[in-house]
Amino acid sequence: MPASKLDQLCVNTIRTLSIDAVEKANSGHPGMPMGMADASYVLWTKFLKHNPKNPNWFDRDRFILSAGHGSMLIYSLLHLTGYEVSLEEIKNFRQMGSITPGHPEYGMTPGVETTTGPLGQGFGTGVGMAMAEHFMSAKFNKEGHNIVDHYTYAIVSDGDLMEGVSHEAASMAGHMGLGKLIYLYDSNSISIEGSTDLAFTEDVPKRFESYNWHVVEIDGHNHDEITAAIEEAQSVTDKPSIIVCTTHIGYGSPNKQDSESSHGSPLGEEEIKLTKEAYGWDPDKKFFIPEEALAKFREEQEKGEKAENTWKEEVAAYEKAYTEEGKIFKAWVNRDLSSDLESKLPVFEEDAKGMASRAASGKVINAIKEIIPNLFGGSADLGGSTKTDIDGYGSYLPGNPTGRTIHYGVREHAMGAAVNGMALHGGLVPYGATFFVFTDYMRPAIRLAGLMKVPSIFVLTHDSIGLGEDGPTHQPIEHLASLRAMPNITILRPGDANETSHAWKAALENTTGPTLLVLTRQNLPTLSRSDENSASLVSKGAYIYSDAEKEVPDAILIGTGSELHLAVEAKAKLADKGIDARVVSMPSWELFEKQDASYKESVLPKAVTNRVSIEAGATFGWERYIGSEGTAIGLNSFGESAPYEELFEHFGITTDAIVEAAAK
Repeated sequence: MPASKLDQLCVNTIRTLSIDAVEKANSGHPGMPMGMADASYVLWTKFLKHNPKNPNWFDRDRFILSAGHGSMLIYSLLHLTGYEVSLEEIKNFRQMGSITPGHPEYGMTPGVETTTGPLGQGFGTGVGMAMAEHFMSAKFNKEGHNIVDHYTYAIVSDGDLMEGVSHEAASMAGHMGLGKLIYLYDSNSISIEGSTDLAFTEDVPKRFESYNWHVVEIDGHNHDEITAAIEEAQSVTDKPSIIVCTTHIGYGSPNKQDSESSHGSPLGEEEIKLTKEAYGWDPDKKFFIPEEALAKFREEQEKGEKAENTWKEEVAAYEKAYTEEGKIFKAWVNRDLSSDLESKLPVFEEDAKGMASRAASGKVINAIKEIIPNLFGGSADLGGSTKTDIDGYGSYLPGNPTGRTIHYGVREHAMGAAVNGMALHGGLVPYGATFFVFTDYMRPAIRLAGLMKVPSIFVLTHDSIGLGEDGPTHQPIEHLASLRAMPNITILRPGDANETSHAWKAALENTTGPTLLVLTRQNLPTLSRSDENSASLVSKGAYIYSDAEKEVPDAILIGTGSELHLAVEAKAKLADKGIDARVVSMPSWELFEKQDASYKESVLPKAVTNRVSIEAGATFGWERYIGSEGTAIGLNSFGESAPYEELFEHFGITTDAIVEAAAK
């Protein structure tokens, strides 16, 4: 059945706002908003539980525009339904200082749940949001009291489904049985280069059926079919749903409908006039919003406030009936970490044999699991190697939705996106783990975590040639340097078990960006500690582990991770040569850069130019701390397959090499 006259007016308002904004910016993607205006209108006005006056209330439905190039679709919807996105901001689309950038950016525009644009990222992030809802609803809901009860919706495109991350994430979501996950697929058969037949001919419905998704195929412009499909998807509670919406890109454009020419370029003034005439619009009016259409959209404000108030009443009743659970729920939502965190961190005795920092990390996770009951994570099929299982709570599976150990499978990219989704959703402290070298497979998700400033935690083990016999394919070389180049990423490479404890504390307390914990496979000596060189100084990023006798040292040795103990050994050998050295532990460049100038000078005084850095990775970037006269010990080639002790000797990452460099 065709849409009602008012509904059609509302849909065309979305379309005309979108094409006018793209035209004014002389940049953007008008075709997708024109094609998906019908489906998004039905979703936003008939189904989406949201409050434009409070975009962040906890039990709202999450909506993701994974096809982020069509950003004017969500900006139009946000403005029309009454979010703080003014018409002036619509007119400033893609301009400096506006809150309507070229692709949706989390934290910039009220109502945007996640940054999208890199295709497939929204798809994977939505899976994480649905996982969070699934876990928390199972944890807190009681009979007659559903305080966590919302859907995750997304609009995904042909391009999203081509990206590898969508395959990983779809497989994972189907396995997990995420019934509150509903995606609308804009099947318009057009990509930038032309017809999708050029590169994309798979049977999408069969693909998703094989992933254990519920699949519905509809005319994406028929409001009755859209409505029925969403209702059907909501009724399927044991598997995610994808609604295949057959649509026309550039809908209504006489010359550019169903053409790649409407995908990523403005329609042009003449074509816009023809298109508006086809809609029954005044072709000379720009950014025109009919009063009756705006009134219909603004009904979402009253509906949203009512929905939120009903939820607040439900939470109040829940807290009265289940006082302790209510307190825990509130703490989770507010991300209140226990004040006992530091007292619960494991303290490790000095031990020459020591342990791998990955093993120490596993002990930390299980020491804090009770005081941080919303710690929730796992690995990409490497739990036994990364030591990231949470003991005693079982695996997160369809039959055990409160299990706290997640099995992401060999899906690093989907894991990264899902961890971001859980962090964005709120309520949980999520982490994901793999070998450090496999950050190559999840870099886009790490980068977006930094861009969005979300507190995702990534546990990355087997951090260097120290993993030994697996050889160059598994030995990260350039990874520290390349990830340090990413803005707003905090990397910690702890030097022993006690530094690992405090690295976890720093990660948990970092709420403004992701943290990467870079950990060893091989054992590291557990070093001696005192008040002067307490491992709590990890929070400073760098600190004096062992000072020189002289006020001005003869040399400064800077070690990170598994090379810190080599610096300590080298200091003793240098003393035998009459060279008085200071040892600095530098687990985190990023945390060190946040310290004031006086602290940084106290650790690395400018007067001392004889500096040696030791790190079993690329030396790129170390000139920042060693200067032009210092020496960077590391390796700038790929590794080899051999026992790790032989590899360190072979590549010259040894105590003797440090002594020689400092004594020159």
